[in-house]
Amino acid sequence: MSATNQLRADHDQVRRLEKIVFKCSAELYKGTKIPFSDLTKITMVISEFIDTIHHSREEDSYFPCVASYDTLKEEIRKFMIEHEFGRNIARQISHHLKRWKNGEDAQEPVSRYLRTYAIFLNDHLNKENKFFDDAEANVLSKEEEIEMYEQYRSVFAIVKKVDEMIAEIDYLENQPWAKN
Repeated sequence: MSATNQLRADHDQVRRLEKIVFKCSAELYKGTKIPFSDLTKITMVISEFIDTIHHSREEDSYFPCVASYDTLKEEIRKFMIEHEFGRNIARQISHHLKRWKNGEDAQEPVSRYLRTYAIFLNDHLNKENKFFDDAEANVLSKEEEIEMYEQYRSVFAIVKKVDEMIAEIDYLENQPWAKN
């Protein structure tokens, strides 16, 4: 496997979460009761998998390696801005979820920000996947790809955490509210 393929594999899991987040938002708008524990799991996967693991792989390793060739820098700058935008949306979800748990009527903003996050993920992943194709075909060497991939896999705690996050996505997909 290569670094680019690992990031694509991450995206496959993020796509699954995107669908869950969108479905959750739609169900909340319909008035479906979704357990707070499920909503908390969603925010945890966003924080721990998407931001802490996946975005770190991109921001700390992949993007700098690609940028070192003095190429695709504008695209990388835009992705960094989009990552921060996603973090801001995630903070809003968590903020309004906390309000709702404390008894305030915050179901609508939770639903709205979940929907916004799902739309963001869809758009962002589409653009990054095209970027990966370009970087893989025109910029990165096979050796760099392998070296970055080995770096991603070298921290056992991260590998274990990814497995845990995938298990959480599996759980969420199998909740009654998430099924079509």
